[in-house]
Amino acid sequence: MKNISSTDYKLKLASLFSGGKDSTYAIFKSKSMGHEISCLVTIFPRSEESHLLHHPNIEMTRLQARLVGVPQIMVKVDSDDIRVEVAELKKALESAKKQFGIEGVVHGGIRSVFQKKHFEKICSDLGLAVISPLWNVDEASYLRELVSSGFHFIMTSVTAEGLDGSWLGREISLDDVEKLIAISSKSGFHPSFEGGEAETFVTECPLFSGTIKITKSLKSWDGYRGRFEITEAVLEEQC
Repeated sequence: MKNISSTDYKLKLASLFSGGKDSTYAIFKSKSMGHEISCLVTIFPRSEESHLLHHPNIEMTRLQARLVGVPQIMVKVDSDDIRVEVAELKKALESAKKQFGIEGVVHGGIRSVFQKKHFEKICSDLGLAVISPLWNVDEASYLRELVSSGFHFIMTSVTAEGLDGSWLGREISLDDVEKLIAISSKSGFHPSFEGGEAETFVTECPLFSGTIKITKSLKSWDGYRGRFEITEAVLEEQC
């Protein structure tokens, strides 16, 4: 089925949800277009070598799903073979269609044609529409809008020239956004990390009924790449 970017169609959607800024903001944008988010679909890749799926802190999406207040379908993939990942994602969306009557899928892709083509092929096979509210946005403007809209997120992995270990676990402010834009321009990476230069985790946003407070974590840095692993977190729900 075709991509839908206008508000002419109001659909029941599944969200491809990784817990990062892009998949979370895509939900926010889709809801503002009038669509209903019926469930979240989260795939656990076998390792961070996945070309299709987000890896760091994926287990913590359970907490985010509770704050969004919609059901979550979670599937673990036992292979790094992209064909296996695609097959498991397709099964998960088939299940979402049967359980929740979804009519389409929303994803937070911005530039990755590779990912988008795979998602579109799966949805076409299942007769589902594709909602891509962030596709081809200006990345600098998007980051500013994201933070200004009340999205709080931290950096959970870094693997790009110009980014060091000091970014790991940092909550990104508007000042940080400007720094990232400047560094990306100099070093030649996507400021929104579309190429996998970094990963993020949302702790608070307008979609959430509360806040995720990280109480324990582990940080690793080898001089070029690093990870911030959330080992324990609690929910601080609004009264």
